Amino acid sequence: MKRRLLAVAIAIVLVAAASTAAAFARHTSARAQTLAGTVGPGYTIDLRVNGKKLVRLRAGKYTLVVHDKSSIHGWSLDGPKGFAKDLTPVPFIGTKTVTLSLAAGKYKFYCPSHEAQMFGHFSAVED
Repeated sequence: MKRRLLAVAIAIVLVAAASTAAAFARHTSARAQTLAGTVGPGYTIDLRVNGKKLVRLRAGKYTLVVHDKSSIHGWSLDGPKGFAKDLTPVPFIGTKTVTLSLAAGKYKFYCPSHEAQMFGHFSAVED
């Protein structure tokens, strides 16, 4: 009986430790991710993480790399509480890397010259 209780107690501790480690790994890796934005060369704008379209992420600090491939486009980001960043202005062509602190809320990325047709959205959520 004591062995069975000891085995159950050890199993509970191991499951709890594994859950904590997995949660920490998800939390840490989400904070370390690099976001990749692209605008141009045609009338396209995009934001991806690990090659997939970004729809939702955890609030926190991120590295954003923007690849601006056209002198007629730019890449801007607006968010909650007055958050507004013009990352690549027209006529910039090239790559720009910035570190951003994203608060929980809804965000819009867009080309300031063609905002009505070149935009996307994502949400940042609390842990």
